[in-house]
Amino acid sequence: MNARSRSSCAYASIQKRIYVTFLFIVVFTSALNHAQAEPCFDNPKSAYQYLLQQEKLTYQANTQMGININRATESELVSLHGIGSSKAQAIILYREMFGDFKTVDDLQKVKGIGPKTIEKNRARLQIRN
Repeated sequence: MNARSRSSCAYASIQKRIYVTFLFIVVFTSALNHAQAEPCFDNPKSAYQYLLQQEKLTYQANTQMGININRATESELVSLHGIGSSKAQAIILYREMFGDFKTVDDLQKVKGIGPKTIEKNRARLQIRN
C-alpha cells in the first residue's frame, strides 16, 4: 500500500467517525428535546387537570392580549367576542379598501359590527399604525 492510499484510508476513517459522532449528537439531542417537550403523568386525572390548566392559560392570554385592528389577522379577529370568520374577513376587506382605522369606533363602519360588539371588546382593541 502506498502513502497516498494510506492517507486516503485514514481520511475516510476520520470522516466516518465524524459522521457517526454527528448522528449520535443529533439522535441524543432529539431524544432529549422530546423528553422535555411534554410532561408525563402517572394517571389520567393528572393529565386532564394539566390540559385544563393549559387551556385556561391560553384563554387568558388571548383575552388579555390587545389586538391592533389595523394589522390583525383573521384568526386574531375571530378571538374577539361576537366576531366570526365572515365579520373578521369584512374587517380586513374594509381596512384594505379604505385604509387604517383611525379610532376603535370606526369599526362600526364595517357592516355587521355595532356599538355593542365594540363595547364588549373595547379593552382588547388597539389602534396602531
